[in-house]
Amino acid sequence: MKRPRRPRPPDSASASARGSEPVKITKAERSGRRGIQSIEIGFKILDYLRTELRPVPLKMIAANTGMSAANVHYYLVSFQAVGIVRQETDTGCYALGPYALKLGMAAIEQFDVFAVARPAMTELATTIGHTVFLGVWGNRGPTIIYRVEGGASRPIIELRVGSVLSLLRSALGRNFLAHLPRSLTGGMLDRELKEELARETRVDDAPTTKAEVEEMMDTIRRDGISRCRDALLPNFTSLSAPIFDQAGFMIAAITMMGPIGILDDDLKGPTATALIAHARALSATAGWQPEG
Repeated sequence: MKRPRRPRPPDSASASARGSEPVKITKAERSGRRGIQSIEIGFKILDYLRTELRPVPLKMIAANTGMSAANVHYYLVSFQAVGIVRQETDTGCYALGPYALKLGMAAIEQFDVFAVARPAMTELATTIGHTVFLGVWGNRGPTIIYRVEGGASRPIIELRVGSVLSLLRSALGRNFLAHLPRSLTGGMLDRELKEELARETRVDDAPTTKAEVEEMMDTIRRDGISRCRDALLPNFTSLSAPIFDQAGFMIAAITMMGPIGILDDDLKGPTATALIAHARALSATAGWQPEG
């Protein structure tokens, strides 16, 4: 005896024939841009707890997020269930929980400055038109690990991926000198200062004394950007902006280089402003927060 076949679920055509409407997919859903509003609302609570340095009561969370206390409480119950928020038993105040710490540590471990910086570098090279480099501190000093060519000047073939640059004669090196501890840069700095003192003629802006180095570093830290003219390559200038991690440690820098008189290297100009803005956005992605 044959078993009866299971009824097949109606497709959209047969369902429509019987009068039921097929599910409609909106344009926003097709584009993948539709969000879940409750998650966005709940994020306001988590972001407020992030900014507080101590556990806070329910009323304070509600007041600072623009939500009712009852609504905030619903979210907090769910957040506690998954461990992203904790409640102190003695005071009833709320703070970020242990799972929030796990998420933060995972984000730090997954952060790849090379992958994150590439789109920003492409945008800078395209909009401004000059070559952009990504540099890190390697075992031999400031090292180029990626570059994007601009169209406004000739390719800078003298500098390749893997090139190790000078501390005193490159904008990248000057940035690391200004922000890294002397335990990392001291030996290289001493060698380069001896080389500078031994030069017979000077046609560039490289410092020659420790006092000049200190003054240069103070200026870089104040301006948020370094500049180097005619010192690394003749008739070329460069600007470099630092990228920091969540601890405020400089992990990389984006540097733009072009011919003097063609690349605008004014420290208050649009090129420097754009470079600083992109570097700060990358730093924020790494968890960095500006002081104050």
